[in-house]
Amino acid sequence: MKYLEKGGFQSQPLMRLTLTLTLGLLLAFWVTNFALYFSRMSLRPGSVVAYYCGSEEDFRPARSPESMLETTHMHLPVMALVLLLLTHLTIFASLPRRAKRVLIVGAFLSAVLEESGGWLVRFVSPALAPVKVVGFVGLQAAIVVLLASLARFLASAVRERNRGEGAEPEAFANGAAAPEAELTLERRGPGSQRGRSAP
Repeated sequence: MKYLEKGGFQSQPLMRLTLTLTLGLLLAFWVTNFALYFSRMSLRPGSVVAYYCGSEEDFRPARSPESMLETTHMHLPVMALVLLLLTHLTIFASLPRRAKRVLIVGAFLSAVLEESGGWLVRFVSPALAPVKVVGFVGLQAAIVVLLASLARFLASAVRERNRGEGAEPEAFANGAAAPEAELTLERRGPGSQRGRSAP
C-alpha cells in the first residue's frame, strides 16, 4: 500500500498490471452476483419471501437454518476481503474525503443489510423483505462505484507516467544533464570534475 500512498506504483508496471487484472476479476465477480441473485429471486419483495419462506404454488420448501448458516459463513469473509480491498484502494483515489467516507460506510452497511435480510425474512417477518432488496441494490451500486474509481485511479496513473516520460527528453533537449551523468559525477567526486575542466 505504500506504493499507492506515495505514487510509486506509477513506475511499477507489474503492480499496475496486478491491479488491472484484479479489477477485471472483481468486475466478473460483480456480474456473477447479479446472475446468482436473479436466478433465485427478483427485486420484488414477494419473490424474496417465496425464496426464504417457501412457496406452495412452486412446491418450494423454506430455507433451513443450516443452509442459510452455511451460505452466510461463506459470504462474510469473501465480502469482507473484497470490500476491504476496494475501499482501501479508494482511500488513495482523487475523491473528496466526504465522498470516500460515504462510499466506505455505504458499502459495508449494504453488505450487512443483504446478508441479514434473508434471516429477517425467514425468522422475524416476511414484511422485512425490502431489507434484502435494498441491501442487494446498495451493495452492487457501491461495488460498481468503487470499481469505477479504481479504474479511474489506474488510468490517471498511466497518464501521469506517460506525461513524465515525455517531459524527460524535452528537459534533456533544453540542456539539462541526464540523471545517469549526474550520478556518475557524484560518484567520481569534485576532484574528477576539476581535473576534467583543467586545460
